Amino acid sequence: MRKTVLGAAAALALSAGLAFAGGHANDVKLQLQWVTQAQFAGYYVALDKGFYEEEGLNVTILPGGPDIAPPQVLAGGGADVMLNWMPSALAAREKGLPVVNIAQPFKSSGLMLTCWKDSGITSPADFKGKTIGVWFFGNEYPFLSWMSQEGISTDGGPDGVTVLKQGFNVDPLLQKQADCISTMTYNEYGQVLDAGVNPDDLVTFKYEDQGVATLEDGIYALEENLADPVFKDKMVRFVRASMKGWKYAEANADEAAGIVLDNDESGAQTEAHQMRMMAEIAKLTAGSNGALDPADFERTVATLLAGGSDPVITAEPVGAWTSEITDAALN
Repeated sequence: MRKTVLGAAAALALSAGLAFAGGHANDVKLQLQWVTQAQFAGYYVALDKGFYEEEGLNVTILPGGPDIAPPQVLAGGGADVMLNWMPSALAAREKGLPVVNIAQPFKSSGLMLTCWKDSGITSPADFKGKTIGVWFFGNEYPFLSWMSQEGISTDGGPDGVTVLKQGFNVDPLLQKQADCISTMTYNEYGQVLDAGVNPDDLVTFKYEDQGVATLEDGIYALEENLADPVFKDKMVRFVRASMKGWKYAEANADEAAGIVLDNDESGAQTEAHQMRMMAEIAKLTAGSNGALDPADFERTVATLLAGGSDPVITAEPVGAWTSEITDAALN
């Protein structure tokens, strides 16, 4: 009996919601992977330009931060969709959280290692015996996989690398605690230069160039939610409007950076930093219409499975992405 009552109540609430506030059939909560910045410009642009509104959506963008794990927020029902790097999402999926990639606005990876040139590092083989700053919280997976493919241990010593758990800053490089640190092309690399370092004193290794790039900043939803036609329709509209936002941001980088600044409630971001970031982000979203390229997915999976004795995932993921949402959104 209780089920019937709840079912009726839910149906009533749904019809009432649809009649009045647009209801949860049109409400979308998006959990970002990090704080408000141009890395997420497409979503803020879609909000600002009314692209979500045109699709009948009421979108709330939830900034991330050092203490926020998007998969946990998604699992707890705190968001309808999250942004996540694919290594983190696939690891979460293998551990039992059924997240599914529904769109992939980022075509290329912005991850790289930035090293002091005077450390003598000219190729990955020179990483042996060096200290390298690596971000954790799911961001370590591409690095560990890369070292495994290079046959370099991450346990330290003269033949391995010493992994320094790096905060989301560039201090270990500036303070010479590390020979190399993790940087994003669009963020921390610029912070190193802002600290007065000459680019000629640095050597960089882009994961993309090393053939170990994994997909970043995909849009993920829970499998069970995608089984609901109402939710699915909402996601089609959300992805369509978001991609419109991304393509607008790419074509109007400075305006997009301004929109991001308008939405930065922390007041931490500066115009110069956001404009530079947006210019770099546009290079990463270029070439994507939002649809995941299966070849990019396969490369990511191959990279993660190649993690040697400690792979990020232990088996080929099944059902980890769907083209159904983008097929409907883009056609």
